[in-house]
Amino acid sequence: MNTALAGLTVEGYAAHSLHAHDRIWVETNCYVDPWIELVHSLGLEPRALLAFCLGADFEGDQFTFLKPPLEDLRRLYGVGVRELNVWRPVDLHIEEQLALGRLITVEVDSFHLPDTRGVAYEIDHVKTTVVPARIDRSGHSLDYFHNAGFHRLDGADYAAIFDAPALLPPYAEIVDLSGLSTDPARLRDTAATLAREHLQRAPVDNPMLRLGKRVAADLEWLVEEDLETFHRYAFGICRQSGAAAQLAADFVEWLDPSLAPAAAGFREAAEQARVLQLTLTRAVRGRRYDIDTPITAMADAWSTAMELTTVELLHASHAR
Repeated sequence: MNTALAGLTVEGYAAHSLHAHDRIWVETNCYVDPWIELVHSLGLEPRALLAFCLGADFEGDQFTFLKPPLEDLRRLYGVGVRELNVWRPVDLHIEEQLALGRLITVEVDSFHLPDTRGVAYEIDHVKTTVVPARIDRSGHSLDYFHNAGFHRLDGADYAAIFDAPALLPPYAEIVDLSGLSTDPARLRDTAATLAREHLQRAPVDNPMLRLGKRVAADLEWLVEEDLETFHRYAFGICRQSGAAAQLAADFVEWLDPSLAPAAAGFREAAEQARVLQLTLTRAVRGRRYDIDTPITAMADAWSTAMELTTVELLHASHAR
């Protein structure tokens, strides 16, 4: 195992509160969730990396797929991330990078990940990202961060991921921890600076209103599609927008207690995104539905939260 994570075990792992089971959205996506748990396991504060959610947008056929910018990770934690050229078997790369004190992120097939049991494991081939922390190539065993936790795969699952020939090499990144920084005071100041930068790049209009118009336009088509299509659609539209709002709430609440009203607005937007997803589920099952109410509430809550956050972090900071 990487020495920075010495002592970490699958059996004794406790996920961060950002992945508590009572959350509106327990999971976000396969990239930001492992980063939350990895930063948490390094003894650092993962809420600091969520400033980028303030710049999230509706992008026509999806809400922003949430990923912490690599430059943010460097400025916050001193972690360097760069693409790995996969020119040999992936488990050899993992073994070598761990031995050098680094981690990697790597795309794999959820069909062979036992932690996705009941969702994708031995059911569906879904691209996802894991962060291995321990590997035993001879014993065909891997401990890895994925989604909201720390897991293990071995035996046939290991062989299916690493031994089977691939048509294309997976996308992978080196995670360099050699410059790791653990200064909590500097972390909060850096996070505040990043928040202001992301706010300055945020859409000038309300992305939730554009999202609502697209959902209304898609509804006639969506109700005729199968459930698999609906789940993909809901992931990109409802989960990503709802998770962006929820993580934005976590970020501003951690950054400054005076932003509690903004956090409440973001959480309301996250809840209304969940209501929208449930409403769309009713629609595709042929039941009565009303999408206007959750969309309006979601847009109003997002607008209020963003205005409060902008006033405090941009306008107030300029006045001081």
